[in-house]
Amino acid sequence: MMARAATSDPDRGLSPDQPPIQDYALIGDCHGCALVSRAGSIDWCALLRFDADPVFFRLLDAKGGGCWDIQGDDLAWEARDYVGDSNVLCTRFRTATGEFNVTDYMPVGRSRDASAHDYVSLNAPGWLVRRFCCTSGSVRFTIRFLPRSGDFSLEPMPLSLADGRVVCPGGLSLWHGGAARITGDGACVDYELQAGQTEDAILAMVEPMVDPRRWADRLLQTTLSFWREWIEYSRYRGPYRKAVTRSALALKLLTYAPTGALVAAPTTSLPESIGGERNWDYRFCWLRDASFALYSLSAIGYSGETRRFSDFLSRRCFREGSAIRIMYSIQGEPFLPERLLDQLAGFQGSQPVRAGNAASEQLQLDVFGEIFDWADLRVALGARLSKDERAHLASVADHVSSCWRQPDQGLWEVRSEARNFVHGKAMAWVALERAARLLGDRDHWRRQREEILAALRADGCRGTPAYMTQSFESDGTDAALLTLPLLGLPIDRKILAETVRRVEQELQSGPFVYRYRGEDGLEGPEGALFITSFWLVDALLAVDRAAEARDLFEQLLGYANDVGLYSEEIDPGSKAFLGNFPQAFTHLALISSATLLDLHEQQGAKGLRGTHADRARRLVGATAGAKALAYALIRNGKVRLLSSAQSILDLR
Repeated sequence: MMARAATSDPDRGLSPDQPPIQDYALIGDCHGCALVSRAGSIDWCALLRFDADPVFFRLLDAKGGGCWDIQGDDLAWEARDYVGDSNVLCTRFRTATGEFNVTDYMPVGRSRDASAHDYVSLNAPGWLVRRFCCTSGSVRFTIRFLPRSGDFSLEPMPLSLADGRVVCPGGLSLWHGGAARITGDGACVDYELQAGQTEDAILAMVEPMVDPRRWADRLLQTTLSFWREWIEYSRYRGPYRKAVTRSALALKLLTYAPTGALVAAPTTSLPESIGGERNWDYRFCWLRDASFALYSLSAIGYSGETRRFSDFLSRRCFREGSAIRIMYSIQGEPFLPERLLDQLAGFQGSQPVRAGNAASEQLQLDVFGEIFDWADLRVALGARLSKDERAHLASVADHVSSCWRQPDQGLWEVRSEARNFVHGKAMAWVALERAARLLGDRDHWRRQREEILAALRADGCRGTPAYMTQSFESDGTDAALLTLPLLGLPIDRKILAETVRRVEQELQSGPFVYRYRGEDGLEGPEGALFITSFWLVDALLAVDRAAEARDLFEQLLGYANDVGLYSEEIDPGSKAFLGNFPQAFTHLALISSATLLDLHEQQGAKGLRGTHADRARRLVGATAGAKALAYALIRNGKVRLLSSAQSILDLR
């Protein structure tokens, strides 16, 4: 299908009220989240769950989308950062008469029944807290509270004032300590603070029975303790700790605690080119993320998160007798119909704005291989497949045996005609090879594996020296081919090395890698993907070009925004972020590359041979001794963990 051309109203959307994507930072509570701009404006906020209709979405409509911002005649931004190794954000401002900090976070802690080492069992009230603290002199400023009702409506909510709060329909309420007044499109609250004075403002989706500000100090300390204790369990000790830590914290934020699902990104329709139509809803869970998440998080010590993600896939997504879909909602619903939100101007005029994702209906062969890689990894890390899981996987392998010859939409979910993508065929081989490992080989699986390999060698190779192509129908390459050297495919390593060189030649721009060139059913350009750039790091390691790989990785680290986050894409020319933000796939790839660099340092190119499961065993084995020593020290009282994060419930 051909997507419609982008259109925009010249009087809407192109606004300084929509700062660049890289100007945002993420806060959340593993249920919902918010994006805070460098200027302190909350321009996206979905409380309670990531895919809920947002309360603020100025990110997608500069004039009518609503926000919660900070204003003042002489207000100037100074600096911002997360508070230590946490997801609590602190932004510093100055005025002509003084300075003040704004601390933004969503309260989170362990539930009452969580054990001392259980950071998966979360409790969160669904609040967003903004703490204003004058650090010197005196300051005057105003917060503007402009909430919007459901279904991305541009209509302001009818508000009323009560004692110490702004009341909205449906239970939404803003508790504050300033002087409030109703305005035409929301409410304003004026503050005047002296040095050392602090005020808290708390947004609650369901109105609390009492003023929640009385718990503000404890809420902050509980939340800080939760994040600091969680990150203490990271076993990454390599040279890139800061980047790996921030990526791990971002991934934890993108985990939906009630089910264990991992959203690809917390936003929808941030454009892959400004003014273009490549604008997609990423507030869902892709199955192909499963093996990446399991590998990356397990490699640095987070078995709890990977176990919950595996439970989500097994219990909510895999239904006996049902076709496997490439993505699901965070609750496991399989149907994600796509609709256009024509009332929204889009980010910087980029239309259409979409809710839902029609790609959920596509055939993408690679997903079957990803499922089997996920299962193989689980077993390598000590899990046992249940009888039902084994039966379901066998039926999936049988399905792959019968459908692998079909053309599909591929890893990149192209909206043009289906093709015989080489990556998809390779992943079909992976599915049948891992099935043999896990379930015992079967004659028809073996025959089909041999046929897939013959087709890859005959129809998926071109040139002298030979290299792999994007599809059987093309001579060009595709960045998905960078994953081939790490799949354990019985393809000549010279062919794989030449494929990496061809991708560099055709798709690399500086340190960045485009995913492909050519027709894909959509109009206009796109940026280079961060994940494909990290995949190049991994591929260079796999073909024993370690010095180049490390140099590229360190270059890519320099393109995170000021708080260490990455979007889906980047414009290689302007270096502007593009696509949904922050992107889980990018942060997973960063962690993977960091751990593979360590593995190559220890074992050379041979350490990267084989499958994800093989590499996971090597990585876990390399740290097992250190982990055992740490636990021994803890048991013997030689090391004391941070003081325990208390339950949010205890504040009630």
